[in-house]
Amino acid sequence: MTTTEGAAASRGASRVLVLNSGSSSLKYQLLDMRDRTRLASGLVERIGEETSRLVHTPQAGGGGESRERNGRIPDHDAALRAAAEELAADGLGLDSPELAAIGHRVVHGGLRFTEPTVITDEVLKEIERLVPVAPLHNPANITGIRTAQALRPDLPQVAVFDTAFHTTMPEYAARYAIDVETADAHRIRRYGFHGTSHAYVSRRTAELLDKAPEDVNVIVLHLGNGASASAVAGGRCVETSMGLTPLEGLVMGTRSGDIDPAVTFHLKRVAGMSADEIDVLLNKKSGLVGLCGDNDMREIRRRIDEGDERAALAFDIYVHRLKKYIGAYSAVLGRVDAVVFTAGVGENSAPVREAAIAGLEELGLAVDADLNAVRSGEPRLISPNYARVAVAVVPTDEELEIAGQTFALVDN
Repeated sequence: MTTTEGAAASRGASRVLVLNSGSSSLKYQLLDMRDRTRLASGLVERIGEETSRLVHTPQAGGGGESRERNGRIPDHDAALRAAAEELAADGLGLDSPELAAIGHRVVHGGLRFTEPTVITDEVLKEIERLVPVAPLHNPANITGIRTAQALRPDLPQVAVFDTAFHTTMPEYAARYAIDVETADAHRIRRYGFHGTSHAYVSRRTAELLDKAPEDVNVIVLHLGNGASASAVAGGRCVETSMGLTPLEGLVMGTRSGDIDPAVTFHLKRVAGMSADEIDVLLNKKSGLVGLCGDNDMREIRRRIDEGDERAALAFDIYVHRLKKYIGAYSAVLGRVDAVVFTAGVGENSAPVREAAIAGLEELGLAVDADLNAVRSGEPRLISPNYARVAVAVVPTDEELEIAGQTFALVDN
């Protein structure tokens, strides 16, 4: 199906199904783009195991009771069919003429995909060609796409790429200082990730400041189990912390973030570790969990309150890295209008926000303790009125961003 055909097929429809396919999971949300409301959401986890679980939540009209299924779901095809059955039970079946398109989160789009793209055979082949630079993510994304295509071959399927927002980085920010021929031959450069979140949050921050996105410079701190920072100048990303893979940058739940590359050689030569073992160490056994055994910031803070020195050191390392990036990106941007926290830790951990900003008064940054302590699902400022640079908390909504980009592409 061409872009034109997809758009024609979708005229009059306003719903978008967003799919986020992991290696053993499937997250989905159905949204009505007329008023940007969430109609239903769900999660299928442990796909292929004996103890698979589906949790479905109807949300139209203010939310509803979640329903749960337990039992083996053998593959992604069965997972999406099970999700479709739950949607149909709410009168929201995939055969509805109201469904305009299916939007897929695709982690890696390389340099070719800089915007949402209707999925054709050639597009799917290119996503497959990018598997070597995203071996943990793109294969699962491809599985979800093929499953959805089989269920609704007549419907536009749209890929929205995590990397797309960061393709505006200038070449001097995207290039690693290694041999150019080797880098180009193997697609080695900085791509960045969490792009849908950084795009959504930077735009929402501009709205919070009552300014147009092109008039605002923002540092976005997406702090979840995976964590990344971006410098956004006038709505365009000019720098981000993740690189070739999501391993570079901030300290994360299980990932090391920035590390001397020679550590890998040292581990191979001295510890006799294989490339795969080092990969597992840096991606799954490092970060907060490697430092103190926990990757849940709430548990780490509880341990700190009880006097746990390992937890306190892990927290200090985490915050120190945040400060370095805030300072570096302030230099990159020249003028900063806001520093904004988002995602699970960024939205919910007042101690992280307070510690990350503490001592940065010379950069115009400060946090009001009372405002910072407020828990809310709404975008909000947590800086005092006198602060030169706004500090904000803006809840991210990657599914809404994917749905919005998908609908904008097919509704014309």
